[in-house]
Amino acid sequence: MNKTVLALAGAAVAAMLVSGAYAADKKELAIVVKGLDNPFFSAMGKGCADWNAAHADSEYTCTYNGPATAADEAGELQIVQDLINKGVAGIAISPSNAPAMANTLRQIAPKIPVITIDAPLDAADQKELAKTYFGTDNYAMGVAMGEWALKLMPKGGKVCLQQGNPAAANLLLRANGFRDTVTGEKDTKALTGQKGWTEVAGCPNITNDDTALANQQIADTMTANPDLNAYILTGGWAQFSPQAYTQNFGPLKDKIAAKTFVVIAGDTTDSQRAVFRDGLSNVQIGQRPYEMGNKAADILIKLIKGEAVDPIIYTGLDTCSQEDIGICSTP
Repeated sequence: MNKTVLALAGAAVAAMLVSGAYAADKKELAIVVKGLDNPFFSAMGKGCADWNAAHADSEYTCTYNGPATAADEAGELQIVQDLINKGVAGIAISPSNAPAMANTLRQIAPKIPVITIDAPLDAADQKELAKTYFGTDNYAMGVAMGEWALKLMPKGGKVCLQQGNPAAANLLLRANGFRDTVTGEKDTKALTGQKGWTEVAGCPNITNDDTALANQQIADTMTANPDLNAYILTGGWAQFSPQAYTQNFGPLKDKIAAKTFVVIAGDTTDSQRAVFRDGLSNVQIGQRPYEMGNKAADILIKLIKGEAVDPIIYTGLDTCSQEDIGICSTP
């Protein structure tokens, strides 16, 4: 299927790539992600499919949905509207644009349980419109990145953060957590020399979840700033294209090993573990997307049955460093 057809599918109700066999007589529990072209979300879809396999006799089925790319914010909003209008039993959403998704949910006022996974809505909207948030403690993920940066670069340095969609609440929280940690000051908006940390011009990079753009931004930023000391990838976009990523960071492999240039990246998908094992990042802070996709249906079923669910359910983090490669030791 070509990209044009995929894009059209993503903007319409038909962006219904179903994880596992879909049975029309079963009640649908829909997972909606930011973009189907992202390996992180593919792991979530695998979790959904495995839930179906493990619950073949259930009256419910888990489906995996999303626009072709995360750049199609309108497509994600349309998919959510169509699923709710269709009458699905419950829906779990990773909102690409948190304020826009909140407006959509507020206008539709769904009678079914709605939860957020991977990315929450903005705080007030989350409390009003979603029954729970199931996923990473994103601020804590940013804190972990900051703690590693302090360990590897105790005197600070010139750094660039790379983020995804500028309206994605989860990525904003990670950036906030990183900045607050390296400065020791709450609500740090930018690094302007506090405790030796400075964000260079043009940063943070805003990728809009585009892998090619992410790698081009890295190349441009490093060319413009030959004295750059560190890159903090709050998500894995650049590493989803290992060839382009290697072109950027391969020449710095010795510096990365010596910790004179530091790369800390979010997530541990297959391609990311590969470049990490090649020595092209110092640390990977991994989330648990499979768990998000595999357990979201169980949470929705509890809500449908009227059972209590905590307003926040965190899935935890997995860290790989070059000193302790952990889960990144395997392909």
